[in-house]
Amino acid sequence: MEGESTRQQKIARQLQRDLAEIIRSKGMAAYGGAMVTVSEVRITPDLSLAKVYVSIFPSSKAEAVMEIIRNTSRQLRGELGRLVAKQLRIVPELAFYQDTTLDYAEHIDELLKKQ
Repeated sequence: MEGESTRQQKIARQLQRDLAEIIRSKGMAAYGGAMVTVSEVRITPDLSLAKVYVSIFPSSKAEAVMEIIRNTSRQLRGELGRLVAKQLRIVPELAFYQDTTLDYAEHIDELLKKQ
């Protein structure tokens, strides 16, 4: 978040809310029964690219779910475009990444239990 303008941060938060709603509305069945959460969105200064970080539970389904998300990213962008048309002139390209911070925290937890 450091170095991002206030406008970038506001737009990123709005995109995060809207994408979370779009993904939630599709239901878990659309993602092979996995729960998908939009954990963060970062947007470039020119607002042309949004990096979307998603958490996937259970993490064992992460690879398959990321494939589904990448295959449907054009539709997701289209739906997002309809939601943000009044706020943004151009809808940013979406690049999806898996947020592994939960896996990392879980791994640390397991390591601590072993001691």
